[in-house]
Amino acid sequence: MGVYLSTPKTDKLSENGENDRLKFGLSSMQGWRATMEDAHSALLDLDSETAFFGVFDGHGGRVVAKFCAKYLHGQVLKSEAYSAGDLGAAVHRAFFRMDEMMRGQRGWRELSALGDKINKFSGMIEGLIWSPRGSDSNSQQDDWASEEGPHSDFAGPTCGSTACVALIRNSQLVVANAGDSRCVISRGGKAYNLSRDHKPELAVERERIMKAGGFIHMGRVNGSLNLSRAIGDVELKQNKFLPPEKQIVTANPDINVVELCDDDDFVVVACDGIWDCMSSQQLVDFIHERINMESSLSAVCERVLDRCLAPSTIGGDGCDNMTMILVQIKKPVNRNKKAEVAGQSANNADEVKSRVAEE
Repeated sequence: MGVYLSTPKTDKLSENGENDRLKFGLSSMQGWRATMEDAHSALLDLDSETAFFGVFDGHGGRVVAKFCAKYLHGQVLKSEAYSAGDLGAAVHRAFFRMDEMMRGQRGWRELSALGDKINKFSGMIEGLIWSPRGSDSNSQQDDWASEEGPHSDFAGPTCGSTACVALIRNSQLVVANAGDSRCVISRGGKAYNLSRDHKPELAVERERIMKAGGFIHMGRVNGSLNLSRAIGDVELKQNKFLPPEKQIVTANPDINVVELCDDDDFVVVACDGIWDCMSSQQLVDFIHERINMESSLSAVCERVLDRCLAPSTIGGDGCDNMTMILVQIKKPVNRNKKAEVAGQSANNADEVKSRVAEE
């Protein structure tokens, strides 16, 4: 549930950006929570053709979310699969790479540097919103787990984070998700979920948890975590006889690849603090009503955060940290195939709906 403040912190960290293909806005707000444990990445130029957007919702601390916001996109970029043009495989590997990098002395040192600041007077953790802008993560060497020293046996952080990432290259959208942050696309005004919330009660999640030696109590993995997939949470990844994707909790992301078309309006990536308060369609409708009225896309995001903020902590919904990225797709998506894409848009919409339903 978390510790709540007597009054919410409604200051927002907002940002906007655009290029010739995309326009984005984002906003984050601490809200009623005593700490801010969300982080995000928004990079229009991961390379000359590719944009990267990610939301990371921490639990038990904010360091894993911050670590992912700082390093995950860099690991995607360094992947051999990325160089070969396979964005899905590249981002899939990068999720597991986060857990690997947080082990050992260098991982311990980096997590310590990103750690929460303790107020010496109140004893409370100061929840400062953090963004990776200006980091030099792409220049880091890739020898994270190889150092020896006093923390060389550090297994990794006991706190964790969800990760929901969207990469856009030309007319291709690749979504990777572990946890209950969510990516939604508006296609012709209709909301289509491009990710699935990973909860312990899902049959496939329950089966893996049980086979790995875990249990579910009151809807929580081993009675503690209400997610079945996350980065970090090393204490729930200790079965040495199983690979990372079969642990009690796994960083293994679902990957969804969608071909964009001219019916696509925008993409939203947001943490569960938003989805606890609005359905995917409600959010899409809310955005459509305001996207042409506000001065910027971040202003639209700010209106969403204000709409979701609860008037009090009674009930719980609307009391979480909130982070939302809104990415508007400039049209036409594919200038060379405008007529062809327009003719196929209805079929593509059905394919998105069918793909998500199958998952």
